[in-house]
Parts: sequence; structure tokens; C-alpha cells
Amino acid sequence: MEQNGGFATLGFLNQEVLKVSGAEWKTKTPFASIRRIVQDERFFFKIKPGLWALLSQKNKLPQDILPTDAIPKREQELFNHSYYQGLLVEIGKLKKYETFVPNQDKNKRFLGKTLGEISSQIDFYQFGYEHLARKAKTVDECAF
Repeated sequence: MEQNGGFATLGFLNQEVLKVSGAEWKTKTPFASIRRIVQDERFFFKIKPGLWALLSQKNKLPQDILPTDAIPKREQELFNHSYYQGLLVEIGKLKKYETFVPNQDKNKRFLGKTLGEISSQIDFYQFGYEHLARKAKTVDECAF
């Protein structure tokens, strides 16, 4: 979490923890252990569902990660929508799906990156009738 700027989603932590060399989990449920660990208020705090941060980094977090009263309510609502879109993309990636974000949302921000940067598909698969494929391209997120 520290290497990620002091914050991370549970999906990110679940992906990265298994890459740590020398780390040995003596549990059959490491992801449940991670969920339990980040709930320790001595070290972590919850920013919003699925997003946690180090308590020691609270004053150093970017404003778009930790919304404050200084950010207008409308911008916070936009952040909330793109945040949940990004979570859907992360879930798709965790499940080894290919993910697609529609063109109108590719430049929206998700934890310091754009949704287009974290999705795996640039173009939407052409399938079936053209009018159905055209409509499907506008759905918030797709996982194949």
C-alpha cells in the first residue's frame, strides 16, 4: 500500500500480495486475512467501500483520492461514479476477464489513472447485429 502512494483497493492488494517474494501465508484464506488486516484502525482507515489508506499517509493523499469539503459536491459525485466504474474493471481483471470502458468514460479518473489506462480492451468486440453492438459499446463496463 505504501508503494502505491499510501492507498489501495482490496482488489489491488489481493493481486499484489501474492507477488511478494518470501511472504508465506499460513492460511487458506489470504484475501479474508487482508480484509481483516486493513480494518485495524491503528494503521489503516477506510476512504470508501473497497478503498483503504495508511493512517500515516492521511495528510499526504491526493485530493482526488480523499475528497474534502474543498471539492464541490458535483465533482465528488463524478468521482464516485468513475470510482465504482474502476472497481468493476478491477473485479473483471481479478477474474481474468478482458475489460472494456466506453469511449465517453475512458478519460474519467480512477485512483490517479484514467479508466482507459486500466481497461484491457481498446476496441469493443463486433458481435451479432450492428445496432446491438453499437448499444453495448455504451454500457459503463463490460467484461468478456
